[in-house]
Amino acid sequence: MDTLIEQLIEIINNMGVDAYIIVGLLIVFFFLGIHLYSLKREKKKLIETINNNVKVFQKAFDIAEEGMLILSNKNEIIYANKTMRALLSLNKDFQLTILKDMPQVKVKNEWIKLNEFIESQKSRLSEKALIFPQSYFKVDNNNDDEVVINLHIDTMHVDSREAEWFYIITIQDLTKVQETSRLGYKHKLTNIPNQLQALQDIPVLFSKIHLENNKIALILLSFDNFTRLRSIIGYEQANDVIIRFSKYLGCITSKLTVNTYHTFDNHFLLTVSNIESIEIVEHLVVEIQEQLASFYKIENENLHLTVSAGIAIYPDSGPTRNLLNNVYKALAQAEKEGNGKVSVYLPTETDHDYDVLKLYNDMQKGLDNGEFEVYYQPIVDAKGIEIVAAEALVRWNHSELGLISPDIFIGLMEKTGFIIKLGKYILEEVLKQQKRWELFKFKRISVSINVSMVEIATGEFVEHVNEQLRYHQLYPEAIKFEITEGMAMIGEAKTEQYFHELKKLGVGLSLDDFGTGYTSFSYLKKFPADSLKIDKSLVDNIMTKEEDQRIIRAMIELGHNLDMKVIIEGIETKDMVELLASYGCDLMQGYYFAKPLPVFEFQKLLR
Repeated sequence: MDTLIEQLIEIINNMGVDAYIIVGLLIVFFFLGIHLYSLKREKKKLIETINNNVKVFQKAFDIAEEGMLILSNKNEIIYANKTMRALLSLNKDFQLTILKDMPQVKVKNEWIKLNEFIESQKSRLSEKALIFPQSYFKVDNNNDDEVVINLHIDTMHVDSREAEWFYIITIQDLTKVQETSRLGYKHKLTNIPNQLQALQDIPVLFSKIHLENNKIALILLSFDNFTRLRSIIGYEQANDVIIRFSKYLGCITSKLTVNTYHTFDNHFLLTVSNIESIEIVEHLVVEIQEQLASFYKIENENLHLTVSAGIAIYPDSGPTRNLLNNVYKALAQAEKEGNGKVSVYLPTETDHDYDVLKLYNDMQKGLDNGEFEVYYQPIVDAKGIEIVAAEALVRWNHSELGLISPDIFIGLMEKTGFIIKLGKYILEEVLKQQKRWELFKFKRISVSINVSMVEIATGEFVEHVNEQLRYHQLYPEAIKFEITEGMAMIGEAKTEQYFHELKKLGVGLSLDDFGTGYTSFSYLKKFPADSLKIDKSLVDNIMTKEEDQRIIRAMIELGHNLDMKVIIEGIETKDMVELLASYGCDLMQGYYFAKPLPVFEFQKLLR
């Protein structure tokens, strides 16, 4: 090898300078060839990578539900994804072919070919992309109906002279979107319009009132004891009852215009127009209830089904804006009265048109601003006719709405849990007032405070009462807690436990509204109450009905046999005072003695 190299060097030396130049050029060309080959390989790899990336994007665009089309300004198809190929019925060799069967679009009211429409928008397209929502699309060679679309058009220049353009067209088919939207307005089980659809349709119904002189009504139907029924006949069979009932309601034949909505699990709402009177609507409901008697059979036996119904009718039940709320109130009243009942909502003179959401939002502000005030109604001894106790009753003097009845806000507070805060406020106000009366040597009386099961169920009520009594340094007999008979029966074991704990504190306990609920004698015997308060409804007719007199005498005797004092509320005349005193009643309360009074007025009575 060394000898060969030496020979080559000797040959070059013998050839002279020119040889060196030739060899140098050969070496340069050799390395240049290697470099060009390397660049070619890199370029090939780059092209392969770009092609692969393009394929990836094509795959991505083919998955998209939107149709995508790239057209040249000569109407050549540069690209079309899978959705667009299907819309335009393109074959496999579509690329760089002229789109002859140009689709049509309708952006306003006139159909126009896509390329002509693009041409008409060219000046606008030079500035920005254009979007045309809720347009229409159709293909001339296709018999399919027109498609509702969102149309998007953009442009891109091919060369620097802007002589060639690409039009990028995206079409979003809204058919599926609309179908999904329609399904959202139907109940999944019965496939009839649901609550959302009702909320859209009802304002339209109301808007047509001025065109007709007749009334319109809402009817809300609810299967009675449906949860228990479902547990007896099974989930699937109960669903079958609901489905069949929805079909029956949809086939009601009547001169009235009836629309049916499946609002919740076992609730159906009917809107009824062309009504002349309330009686016609009531007759329709009775007819539906009668059909239920033979409506559904299990093993050839009729299934006993009943529905309660609430009715709200315009204008009798109030303005249209409250009609939906009022039909729910009517149903609640019907269900309260028992199975298969019908209730028509008719406002009374004491009804007020309150925005429930506003009341709820204003509760905390009202408490912070001192809008809630404790009133006192005297309770007198039946023998000496002197004040020996009082009942604390809360009033809400709203800064905008004025004095609001407890019948309106107490129920709302119990539902929302705000009653817990209000209860603490009332207890603190009563204890403060009792301490003031003690310091100023007023006559010592006990004050009754109504307590809700919502407060007791917190598990902290007894401890809070104990803390407040110690903080204000008051004797426990200064207060008495009243709980209604019906509420006492909810969760008997827990109620009994809490009230025994309260009794250990030394506070008084009273069973309110006695005679209107369903307290059993066994429970009454266990309940640690000091007194029974007989409800006003039982003494309203005592002066004229002997049966009511016998009931009151029996209740008084029962209370005394259980070592309880008996309080009778609703006393309005002197004759009632004398009669009930003769029966042995211990305490009395009512407008005959005084209405609930602000503290300063009540103090005058105490003096």
